[in-house]
Amino acid sequence: MDRAFLKELLSTPSVSGYEEAIQKKALAFGKDFAQAQLTDPSGNAVSVVNPEARHKILLCGHIDEIGFVVTHIDQSGLLHLMGAGGVRPRLYIGSPVQVWHQGNLVSGVIATSSDLLKKEKTEVSDLLVDIGAATQEEAAQVVSVGDPVCADVQVRELLNGRFTCRALDDRTGAFVVLEAAKEAARQGASIGIYAATTVGEETSGRGAYYAAARIQPDCAIAVDVTWASDAPGTDPAETGEVKLGGGPVLCRASVVNKKMNALLETVAEELHMDLQWEVASGRTGTDGDTVNRAGLGIPMALVSIPLRYMHSSVEVGSWQDIENCIQLLSAFLVRLSQEMEQGFDFCSVKP
Repeated sequence: MDRAFLKELLSTPSVSGYEEAIQKKALAFGKDFAQAQLTDPSGNAVSVVNPEARHKILLCGHIDEIGFVVTHIDQSGLLHLMGAGGVRPRLYIGSPVQVWHQGNLVSGVIATSSDLLKKEKTEVSDLLVDIGAATQEEAAQVVSVGDPVCADVQVRELLNGRFTCRALDDRTGAFVVLEAAKEAARQGASIGIYAATTVGEETSGRGAYYAAARIQPDCAIAVDVTWASDAPGTDPAETGEVKLGGGPVLCRASVVNKKMNALLETVAEELHMDLQWEVASGRTGTDGDTVNRAGLGIPMALVSIPLRYMHSSVEVGSWQDIENCIQLLSAFLVRLSQEMEQGFDFCSVKP
């Protein structure tokens, strides 16, 4: 597992809709193991193992992050914002941010005041970015309407093999997808593996649809993060008990294919690997939902990475969970290669 590469991804801003810079890095990493690479008008980057194989599986890990977009520069040189994805405005008050203008970094801070802190509810419209400009004209020389904005934080190592940064949702999933495809290729998987770092999951789902509709795989696995129930203020009774460091999380949901889940569980048992389970009665809130409904319908499963403090700039994950997800998924790809050649049936009900 290339931790340095994940840290590089985490240091590269990719607010939803502005993923070009990070996708170049994903493609560069994929060249080490892929026999082919694909892109599309949505902005996806796909590294392909065994492109000539008869059977295909799509792996989706979205590489976009939540953030903001500049909507207005006022007369005093302050920047006004629109949310891009599920941002929680109150968490950004008084925080440093990065504004990206034509590939150049402009540093700023979210303005704070006693009146703002007293508000019962904070809206995105309450957030103003101070870049130090004195006038609208001065700010407009370095920033434009439409520029993306994200939290300005660094990757930091914590105790017990844990680490923190913004955008572990879902850089960690995109990283797992690439590493698992690389490891499965090394282990001799014969199925066509389409490792897609998808765009737009936080805002539109466009990347997953483009990938699924164009690749037309036999099945798919979405790799995303999920709420760790051992974080303060969480309740394991809501969707299941999920602990940081407790292993990969599978999902029991109406949109998740039961036969794929069963095979993932079998592979985990063979690896003597602990699994965790979460429950969703309907949609999972991931790329898997979009893929499932593409074309004539695509069977899918969801593999999730436990995460604390999701949709904040201090998300916390576990290196061991990420490593285990890579091992589970790569072994699954090898096993699925064998099963598909023997006519693996995704149907749980037969006539």
